[in-house]
Amino acid sequence: MSQTEESPAGEEAPQQSCQRPGCSGSYEDVGGGELYCDECGLAPVVSASGMVNSPPTGITGGGRGSRGSGSSSSRSSRTSARSSQSRRSVSGRLIGALSGRTTGRSVSVRSSGKTAGSSGRARLGVGLVQVPDVPRPDPRSMVLETAEVPERKRFCSRSDCGAPVGRARGERPGRTEGFCTKCGHPYSFVPKLHSGDIVRGQYEVVGCLAHGGLGWIYLAIDRAVSDRWVVLKGLLDTGDQDAMAAAISERRFLAEIEHSNIVRIYNFVEHLDQRTGSLDGYIVMEYVGGKSLKEIANDRRTPDGRRDPLPVEQACAYGIEALEALGHLHSRNLLYCDFKVDNAIQTEDQLKLIDMGAVRRMDDDESAIYGTVGYQAPEVADVGPSVASDLYTVARTLAVLTFDFQGYTNVFVDSLPDPDNIEVFRQYESFYRLLVRATDPDPARRFASAQEMSEQLTGVLREVVSLQTGRARPAMSTIFGPEVKVTDTELFAKLDGEVSRLGTRRDRPTARNGGSASGTAALPAGGAAVPVRLTRQLDTAAAALALPVPRVDPGDPNAGFLAGLIASAPTELITALHAAPSGSLELRLRELRARLEMGEFTIALATLDALERDHPDDWRVVWYRGVAALATGDHENAALSFDAIYDAFPGEPAPKLALGLCAEVLGQLDNAAEYYRLVWTTDPSFVSSAFGLARVRLTAGDRQNAVHTLESVPEASIHYTAARVAAVRARLRHRTEATLGSGAVSPGAVLPGAVSPGSAPSGKAPDAPFLDDLTAAAGQVEALGGYGLDAVRREQLSTEVLGCALDWVLSGGQGAAPPAGGRVLLGSALDERGLRFGLERSYRTLARLAPGGEERIDLVERANRYRPRTWV
Repeated sequence: MSQTEESPAGEEAPQQSCQRPGCSGSYEDVGGGELYCDECGLAPVVSASGMVNSPPTGITGGGRGSRGSGSSSSRSSRTSARSSQSRRSVSGRLIGALSGRTTGRSVSVRSSGKTAGSSGRARLGVGLVQVPDVPRPDPRSMVLETAEVPERKRFCSRSDCGAPVGRARGERPGRTEGFCTKCGHPYSFVPKLHSGDIVRGQYEVVGCLAHGGLGWIYLAIDRAVSDRWVVLKGLLDTGDQDAMAAAISERRFLAEIEHSNIVRIYNFVEHLDQRTGSLDGYIVMEYVGGKSLKEIANDRRTPDGRRDPLPVEQACAYGIEALEALGHLHSRNLLYCDFKVDNAIQTEDQLKLIDMGAVRRMDDDESAIYGTVGYQAPEVADVGPSVASDLYTVARTLAVLTFDFQGYTNVFVDSLPDPDNIEVFRQYESFYRLLVRATDPDPARRFASAQEMSEQLTGVLREVVSLQTGRARPAMSTIFGPEVKVTDTELFAKLDGEVSRLGTRRDRPTARNGGSASGTAALPAGGAAVPVRLTRQLDTAAAALALPVPRVDPGDPNAGFLAGLIASAPTELITALHAAPSGSLELRLRELRARLEMGEFTIALATLDALERDHPDDWRVVWYRGVAALATGDHENAALSFDAIYDAFPGEPAPKLALGLCAEVLGQLDNAAEYYRLVWTTDPSFVSSAFGLARVRLTAGDRQNAVHTLESVPEASIHYTAARVAAVRARLRHRTEATLGSGAVSPGAVLPGAVSPGSAPSGKAPDAPFLDDLTAAAGQVEALGGYGLDAVRREQLSTEVLGCALDWVLSGGQGAAPPAGGRVLLGSALDERGLRFGLERSYRTLARLAPGGEERIDLVERANRYRPRTWV
């Protein structure tokens, strides 16, 4: 595959400067489309055509007590000092809009995850995405025809040297064996094993597969076990037999590792090199046929030859598999240390880690630490590897796979590019936030375990797939419970005045409803209409307390005690909590919530202040700070708190739901709509997100999509009827006012912009879409009878539909209808007379159902006002 772009005919492709700091050279094509610097001799990490090309694994140091002086170590030391402060992921779209108006208080959280094991989940893609299978090739086809290391890739293997070796001088080709002219360390690029060699009387060598950091890697056949294919990999680059024996003994623990996502280690053997007399050690490993992530990434090409980054959902699937493997190692007190695109192979529908050379025990303070620039965490050079540094390498690999990550070994060696410049980050904010938390400069602020990161990455994958397919992929959260209840399902206030602005008569004036005789709102001086709010005012405090509640930590000493208090009333709960045998964080959090539910905000805020002093970074305290701030009207600080929770748990719907609520009350309708959309698209069990999304869309004037959202609430939801009722009103409420104008109108009068019945407005096309909405609304009202809609609400909805239809007919909308021929709306003919009879019928039905005499009289008077004039 070419690493350079072809220039137009007759033009020479411009030279590109070397990426590496301090090098003034330029890349030149040395044949086969491969670029190498004409000064330092190194290839670009990501080439001009987007080739993924990892730098070689290097030694970071010799243990926590003694750091090596190699380039990797010095690089890490430099960057770790520069990156000592924890950074926020983004000023998310909501927080960015608050810039300059907040107090500047930064909120961050640490998760309390204590799990370190693997989940035992199987199959690539976790059932959410279909990852293309990679066929298992014939092992013999993978053997190199010529086992040579190009001169440009020959370097001294000593960690504190790395000087070029074996290079040509003049017309004399470079030596494949010799001594480094800088440090005197021996080097050899000649294979020590050849086809037909028998290692330890058991393993027949077939040929060379590749050249690695410790020499050649060989394909062999295990003649003692069913002629299975195996791989022999050099264990240690030394001729010291005692050191070799110690190294083999030290690495035998690798043979005990058994996991479906980790290459199997079969044996450790020694073999006497007949040519040099040295005793060489080899790891005997399972042969894994397939493609490395590096090869898969580089195989994807755009029509113009550039690398096409992996789809984010496919990369997430690989990341989840890798985390499963790392979680297994961590549960056995082992660290992988060097995860990257080169060290994972997909074979058929499975991902396997293939290079175990850098694996070490967590308590190992002596042996060398291996890692790769651009993947290794910055603190490794100073404090050594850890679970957090392993998770860091997974996040960096995901970044390399999902976009053209130029400069990830130098400019962005310990950071990510600005999300505004990366399409995948702009499109999937949750994915970006996950990468940023996993690569936080402070290891304590990264994910606490591979399982925690895997759960959040799976949540992000669910969101991505839901957005792409339009099909929800819900899952039960392990850290949040379901939403407590759905508030504000009544999106619209009770209709004041008359359902029709044109159809009511003024010959029966009444002040019972506080309006004019026509039932329209009284006009202020000057004749201007009073602006009408389309939806009801949101009850922010109730919505805040209806947000999902964090699950009780099962490790809390009072977890069992609290489990029996779930259904208790707040006052009874507080009494019971004070009788608890001992105090704990969960106990204090439960009392805090009870105080908020009782409206005792002063006591609740004082409790929160004490919790923040005792547990400043506990995510549950930060969550309740957001809930309390939202309930008490401190909307900006609520947004800060919930944004921090989103940073910590990017795969969870709960913080996005909370941010949608904050954005709505702050007037950021576009941001609110986006957060609500993310939640509703991913998990329809959060019905409040559907009502929230419809509410902000209606406020923004997007009536059509608001109706679509409400009608997407599934029948299985207990809020299905409320959503359909709201959808009917969303289609019609205040719909005719823009067309009909404002002001009191006498019967038969023509409003400004309206026309006499049967004709179309002058210069304006009839509102045919409104007829479709009327028909759809009427159909829904009729259908709701089968879903438990009571008679009173059904008749009230019927009057609204019929009243809007009457206004539409009287204003000339009937001219847009198809030719008359029996069109019926809720049992009434779609003309003035039929609609008036329908309104009269509905109001008389409501009068019979009314509980009080005064209300009954009012409803009868309304029925009379709408009744058409007749002789009897």
